[in-house]
Amino acid sequence: MVEGSMTQGAGQGPERTETLRDFRVPPYAQAPAHSAQVPPPPPPVEMPPPAQPHPPVAVHPAEAYPPDIHPGNAFADDKPPEGYTPTARDLPVINRGDTVQVRVQTDPAPAPLPDGLGPLYVVGDVHGYLDELLAALREQGLIDVDANWAAGNARLWFLGDFTDRGPDGIGVIDLVMRLSAEAAAAGGYCKALMGNHELLLIGAKRFGDTPVNSGAGTATFQAAWLLNGGQKVDMDRLQDVHLQWMSRLDAIEQEDGHLLMHSDTTAYLEYGDSIEAVNDTVHALLTRNDADECWDLFRKFTKRFAFRDDGGPEAARELLSAYGGQRVVHGHSPIPYLLGEVGTEDGEEDSRPVVEGPHVYADGLAIAMDGGVTMAGKLLVVQLPLHD
Repeated sequence: MVEGSMTQGAGQGPERTETLRDFRVPPYAQAPAHSAQVPPPPPPVEMPPPAQPHPPVAVHPAEAYPPDIHPGNAFADDKPPEGYTPTARDLPVINRGDTVQVRVQTDPAPAPLPDGLGPLYVVGDVHGYLDELLAALREQGLIDVDANWAAGNARLWFLGDFTDRGPDGIGVIDLVMRLSAEAAAAGGYCKALMGNHELLLIGAKRFGDTPVNSGAGTATFQAAWLLNGGQKVDMDRLQDVHLQWMSRLDAIEQEDGHLLMHSDTTAYLEYGDSIEAVNDTVHALLTRNDADECWDLFRKFTKRFAFRDDGGPEAARELLSAYGGQRVVHGHSPIPYLLGEVGTEDGEEDSRPVVEGPHVYADGLAIAMDGGVTMAGKLLVVQLPLHD
């Protein structure tokens, strides 16, 4: 499951110049004047005052075009196309209303940093829930009612896992790609990291039912993709531009002391001793297009819970020591899982957990951002740093 990033340019108007006037006396005006008296000129004729200008009237008034109802190419009539077949989830279901009380106090957006950088935001796992993503981005003022970038020089990072389980994974990718261009034009940026579900979708498209070596025997990307919520409608709409964009996503980055990654695992350390080395290694593996190598990368990016138990703080420190930063910020593992709170379908209505914000743990060294939107949780979009 996997992550990544993009940019644009501008035009130039015509140059305006001024014409110089020559006030020198021409030769013909220097001839001697005649002695005959010249009669005085007639008095000037009064001209009527200029007519009052009329306000311009549009001959063809501009039409107001309605905004797209589904800016990310979601289903236009709220009905999935024929052949849409959700598959069994690999996570237990939490009914809406079930809650883990994790409250986060959000302060107003700070003033831009001295070097012109705007505030920093991160987005947890989306998993095809386009409408929930649009609502969360609007709530933070990052997009307008028409789903266009509205945050100026703000910085926005997606932590990966755009597809699978939800109804419109390709619509989510289209939205992120478009916002990347719009944010760059406005002086900010919108970037994304590679999640394990991006790796899974790439593998399912490239290798299909080709057998790969797995720790549990023989496996295929196609079977794993279906088992983990792969949606036929996403595969049908998947284009080369989506595959290229996903393949170029980085796996790990650092912003303002926050070490951003998708998975809560130390497996990143196996791919390099610096952020640049990790990203170069992942890109090289995907470029080689070897099914077994891609499967091994996918398998390691599915690991989780490295920061949850007694050894969690030490694992977080190991990553921070290698790659820099003061806190790890990750998605991948839903917050109810990290807290050991999983709902039951027969649970009492008033005892069902609700995720209200990110989870800070591992002695304050880790922030979990997967609010469990696929488990009736919440799609999280928050500003960093947290004021916890």
